[in-house]
Amino acid sequence: MRKKLNITEGIFPMPVLMVATYNEDGSVNVMNAAWGTMQERGTVALNLTETHKTVKNIKAKGAFTVSIADAAHIVEADYFGVESGNRVSNKFENSGLTASKSELVDAPVIHEFPICMECKFIEYQDNPYGCGVIGKVVNVTADERVMKEGKIDMSLVNAIAFDPYTHGYYKVTERVGEAFQDGLQLKK
Repeated sequence: MRKKLNITEGIFPMPVLMVATYNEDGSVNVMNAAWGTMQERGTVALNLTETHKTVKNIKAKGAFTVSIADAAHIVEADYFGVESGNRVSNKFENSGLTASKSELVDAPVIHEFPICMECKFIEYQDNPYGCGVIGKVVNVTADERVMKEGKIDMSLVNAIAFDPYTHGYYKVTERVGEAFQDGLQLKK
């Protein structure tokens, strides 16, 4: 039997993405965004409203980075979601994390998060069914500690996912199957 639930952002897991930009004064700004995905290969779509300091920075600088949050930095990742850059200008400093400038775009790469996509801003979309930042991925980097034989090992990334039903975070660590292969067993 199935039970009816309240409507929410009910897709699980939702990624925990750290979107980083530079403020007008050159300081680092980061926000936590769960509503983000790849629109197509090489294109990021983030469902963010224009009221976010991060969106204002993206439009001004024409660039941003998107990092995958990990379990080791859950406190900092959550802080970037509960504190606003519109209210606290030094929230990145408060986190204790470190960053350096991307080689290809005018945006920071946060050292502590294991995977980072460097993006050029393409456009801001605003319509009745959603709004968002669209960016072209121009570079992807990963910390060597999450790589094996030149490839990312997701079990080492310890990425976290957001649960919109209970507002919890979960680790995404165990490989349970082979994409584009396991289903072939049922193909006739």
